Amino acid sequence: MNSEQARKPDLSPDTGAVDTLTRAEAEAELAALAETIARHDLAYHGDDAPLIDDAAYDRLRRRYAALATAFPELVPDDTPLGKIGAPPASGFAKIRHAVPMLSLDNAFGDEDVAEFLDRVRRFLSLPAEAAIICVAEPKIDGLSCALRYERGTLIHAATRGDGQEGEDVTANIRTIAEIPQRLRGSGFPDIVEIRGEIYLTHADFAALNARQTEIGAALFANPRNAAAGGLRQLDPSITATRPLRFFAYGWGEISEAIAESQWQAVNRFAEWGLPVNPDRILCADLPAMLAMYRDLGARRAGLGYDIDGIVYKIDPLALQVRLGFVGRAPRWAIAHKFPPEQAQTMIEGVDIQIGRTGALTPVARLRPVTVGGVVVSNATLHNEEEIARKDIRIGDRVIVQRAGDVIPQIVAVIPAGRAPDAQPFAFPETCPACGSAALRPFNPRLGRTDSVRRCTGGLACPAQAVERLKHFVSRRAMDIDGLGDRQIEALYAGGLIRTPGDIYTLPVRQRTGSIDLATREGMGEKSVENLMAAIEARREIPLSRFIHALGIRQIGEQSARLFARHYTSWVSFATATRAAARGDAHARAELTAIDGLGESAAASLMEFFAEPHNEQALAALIHDPDHCAHGIRVLDEAPPASASAISGLTLVFTGNLEAMSRDEAKARAQMLGAKVAGSVSQKTDLLIAGPKAGSKLREAEALGIRIIDEAQWLAMVGEILQ
Repeated sequence: MNSEQARKPDLSPDTGAVDTLTRAEAEAELAALAETIARHDLAYHGDDAPLIDDAAYDRLRRRYAALATAFPELVPDDTPLGKIGAPPASGFAKIRHAVPMLSLDNAFGDEDVAEFLDRVRRFLSLPAEAAIICVAEPKIDGLSCALRYERGTLIHAATRGDGQEGEDVTANIRTIAEIPQRLRGSGFPDIVEIRGEIYLTHADFAALNARQTEIGAALFANPRNAAAGGLRQLDPSITATRPLRFFAYGWGEISEAIAESQWQAVNRFAEWGLPVNPDRILCADLPAMLAMYRDLGARRAGLGYDIDGIVYKIDPLALQVRLGFVGRAPRWAIAHKFPPEQAQTMIEGVDIQIGRTGALTPVARLRPVTVGGVVVSNATLHNEEEIARKDIRIGDRVIVQRAGDVIPQIVAVIPAGRAPDAQPFAFPETCPACGSAALRPFNPRLGRTDSVRRCTGGLACPAQAVERLKHFVSRRAMDIDGLGDRQIEALYAGGLIRTPGDIYTLPVRQRTGSIDLATREGMGEKSVENLMAAIEARREIPLSRFIHALGIRQIGEQSARLFARHYTSWVSFATATRAAARGDAHARAELTAIDGLGESAAASLMEFFAEPHNEQALAALIHDPDHCAHGIRVLDEAPPASASAISGLTLVFTGNLEAMSRDEAKARAQMLGAKVAGSVSQKTDLLIAGPKAGSKLREAEALGIRIIDEAQWLAMVGEILQ
């Protein structure tokens, strides 16, 4: 594990039972989870250098899902429910996916799979006894890839990236023998994008490491890392030395339908000469799905390649279309994960690290131990409440677990191994970076203190300032190549940057000779030239990406996209938010009514704009000929891809819908480019009222908003889709 990884542990959510949490406690925990998981998505998908094991990562997502179910009004949609992969690496050209490459939600027990089927029935308004046929297939532990064929010929290939843009790895893909350069036979669409997984077999991985040993090179940690590293080589000749393989399992853009079911479509892939997994089966019900899970789990070691679970997909494509997507994942598929591996080791020390929001996070230094073939030496301890709950002390022997990556989760302490003089861990009450008080404020409404201790130093705390700058330039935010963690730390320590706006003055300062970055350690003429070009290349940025880059607590990528989609321009967004922060009731009502955003996200946004130093930082960052000639331009958000008669309108649903569930109606409206709000306001364009409509109907009538019933809504949608 490298030093950068060691500096970035998990932020910590609470671990109490969901039904015992107050609304405010749940709100705080959701925010901590969102921030933590975003970092791990980038490390795993973007850097091929995971910071925690699969089990810990999955547990974070599962905890978030439980909180989101219990407190849906608090979900700000910047969350694990909306995260996909990581932005593309800088060394490759970028390819924008015509159809986003999404991830999957996870199931961890039989009851989760049963709930998946029940959710499908509820969404589709099907009876409880309705049969649902699924395809079950192994979940390959590899790297996702999309292959675009036009008239049967391979045109280009791309990694998942952040789900919207991926890396152009066409030259590398052409070195993989079992991927056809031209599809076999005939009858394929003019355009078809085949999606699947790049992987290494166990035998090929062992042979690869044997060659590494022969030449005295470092060994690869596991087959997935070796496969990902091989596919993402800038030199295709290196990729050619790695025996990469491919399984096709799905598709993106396609110019015409190829089947009526998932099963039939993948069979057609095989007919075209693409490798498909031989262990996939059709399941008619839940018992068949679980039997497949147990059978493949028992045979897992003998498959010859790594899998970490089973993927279930609703088979009829017509139902997949109706179910659609939510956040980062399709509603019609789920991954049933295998349980993690465990080992025992000792805690040798505890380090305290500070995040960009001031959270103090304890990280255990472990005596190195091999878990599932990988040596691990660090684990997050979450927060002081978690340390106290598990009674973790330095010198303790502990059980750790992982499911294929690097940093483990501490499951429990082994009391029998504790030294008699071991003392409870004393959590610091001052910030290790700046000496400011580190507090867990008491909230009278909660009747308790917050679980996370935070530094009160704010921007005066160098650790927070540096972490905020790192976030601003990161791949998911402004994506400035050449400004990694070490560069940001060095420039901050040298007094060359303090705020985001300072980054954009670096080129003019370098040109005029007021600074000379080429003389700094680790930088030369060429690297400085590349950095200046990278900064200039990010002078324009889409609104959603810029909102996310600001690093506002509880405002991540998904909520940033929702804000951008609603307000469309920086001027509209900033004007409305400033008005809400000043107490304008209408502006606040509009902000909190955006469907998918909780009051906590809106409150964080208003708090940000209410702070004078934040406004000063924005003024020094956003281009203005009179005040900020060297800043950036925030681009208006692009219109929805599905333009229609209701595109851009704000809709509210109320009452009981009978022909389709409320969730399906909202999903259909968003697919057609409409905005869906959770409450009625002066900005509402249309209210769809089903039977038993209540206060929202009365509010709409009072405001003179157009009101239609479900039959009129269905007719409107049907006419649009014709």
